[in-house]
Amino acid sequence: MTSPTSSTELQHPLQTIVELNAPQMMHALVYKGSGVIEWIEVPKPLLEKPTDAIVRIIKTTICGTDLGIIKGKVPSVKAGTTLGHEGVGIIEEVGVAVKNVKKGDRVIISCITADGTCEYCKKQLYSHCEDGGWILGNLINGTQAQYVRIPHAANSLYAIPENADEEALVMLSDILPTGFEIGVLNGCVKPGDSIAIVGAGPIGIAALLTAQFYSPARIYMIDVDDNRLAMARKFGATNTINSATEDAVKKIMEQTKDGVDVCIEAVGLPATFDICQNIVRPGGHVANVGVHGHSVQLEIQKLWIQNITITMGLVNTNTTPMLLKSVASGKLDPARLITHHFELHEILKAYEVFGNASKEKVLKVILNADTL
Repeated sequence: MTSPTSSTELQHPLQTIVELNAPQMMHALVYKGSGVIEWIEVPKPLLEKPTDAIVRIIKTTICGTDLGIIKGKVPSVKAGTTLGHEGVGIIEEVGVAVKNVKKGDRVIISCITADGTCEYCKKQLYSHCEDGGWILGNLINGTQAQYVRIPHAANSLYAIPENADEEALVMLSDILPTGFEIGVLNGCVKPGDSIAIVGAGPIGIAALLTAQFYSPARIYMIDVDDNRLAMARKFGATNTINSATEDAVKKIMEQTKDGVDVCIEAVGLPATFDICQNIVRPGGHVANVGVHGHSVQLEIQKLWIQNITITMGLVNTNTTPMLLKSVASGKLDPARLITHHFELHEILKAYEVFGNASKEKVLKVILNADTL
């Protein structure tokens, strides 16, 4: 006869307690230090504050900034951080202070976290939120994972309308508001303007799409990639220039009275900034969107007398609600930016393809997490 205190019976409740206390695991793309990323198991995030939400990722993507992180260009990102700051998902859990979204809601994740109460948030400078800003995939774990914790969820998530194209809405996490706010709005694009966009990558194309809200008369797109220039023509560019084979400054100055009204820099290199400051006309605007890793030579001795306005900045995402309405109404189709699809577990392959954008003819990739 088996004793009621046998080892078999004693081990079962102890094993149950251990299993309950063990952290639940998930997969995530983790930065391991300069040049190294790994798709590995990590603990699933938990609510840390009443203002948090846990979101199960449905779709995410890769940003050029992520490539910069891997190359060690963003020292604030520490080894062990899950990358990614864009995506859409389903809310799994919300803190007790979150009232405007709930479990089961499908949401856009903003690349900028905002508490909505600090001095900067009250100025709509959400990128400088005193308890947020660009922290996802930077200072805290990001969206290239099965789950992500979103601080200040009430101000950092946007409900997805019924029957919306969720892949297209991934573009509203970052690139569309970035191109629109820092390029088009800061550049003060107006009806009838001539504008030049230097860089036909995702941000440059986002600026191209949203600049057309204001009916500029002429849109020059400048890049070194003929494939991207061809895409730009399909998306609305009236003129394209390959600056690897043509003198972009000379060509624009020949085709305009004295330069363009607005020049949007969307690369982040000294050479591309130089093009901008040499083609902007008196009274014009240079809107710098590109992330610069090195200083540029400002031709202030020429520009000061031309009444030039130069702007730059990090996206605030205060235009996301308006852009969401434009997508829902069919006025804006960001799905056109998507060129490649991968499953989330194929993310290392996706990084390789995205990192060779010219060869692979890539604009934006979508990583699908639904099958995990």
